Amino acid sequence: MNFIAIIPARYASTRFPGKPLALIEGKTMIARVYEQVCKAQCFHQVWIATDDERIENEAKRIGANVQMTSFEHRSGTERCAEVACKIQCSENDVVINIQGDEPFINPQQIIELTACFDNPDVDIATLLKKITDEKILHNPNVVKVVKDMHGKALYFSRSPIPFVRNAKPHMLDFYQHIGIYAYKVPVLQKIVKLPATPLELSEQLEQLRWLEHGFKIHTNVTDIESAVGIDTPEDLDLVVSLLKNNKL
Repeated sequence: MNFIAIIPARYASTRFPGKPLALIEGKTMIARVYEQVCKAQCFHQVWIATDDERIENEAKRIGANVQMTSFEHRSGTERCAEVACKIQCSENDVVINIQGDEPFINPQQIIELTACFDNPDVDIATLLKKITDEKILHNPNVVKVVKDMHGKALYFSRSPIPFVRNAKPHMLDFYQHIGIYAYKVPVLQKIVKLPATPLELSEQLEQLRWLEHGFKIHTNVTDIESAVGIDTPEDLDLVVSLLKNNKL
């Protein structure tokens, strides 16, 4: 089994056009993501997947493998599936989808995700982290997860889950979703062909489509703090400020 990292990066972000090429203390965001992924040292190959020649040129400048992909993809998962096909991944390979706006992703989290595949029954995997801050629990921009006794995800939501009715809150563990995914190649090619589902459309979470169609998502719990994601120019300004003050 080989692990293949694919970093989807598109230029036409609604909230932050050109985001992958934004400079963070002299380096583009996509360059920083690529460097962090390579530090994991668990990959057979690392690829950048994009639909824009400017990002393609930056990938080549930093010495990264890059594949141009369709403009029509609705998600990074679909972009990963196209690249997996183009580079002829084998059925035994596992693709790890790492978002192109996570320039400070911890390589150890990636290694923790790959560990899920020590279990041969795992087809799709992702990471969770225990929630210790109530503000995170009630933040709709932070996706929450409930899992079964065997570590498989039962549901993802933007709402606080599970709802506490009879149990005392301190008796329950609440988890946030860390948004990196790993998929065995045959399963990746199947899930991108699935039609949209009601729960997915309601929550705007593509992983609910996979669950609704009967696929199992295995999880691993990390203790590592989530990386600082960048969705807007304001997020970028905050990150640059943190870096300058040695707080990141």
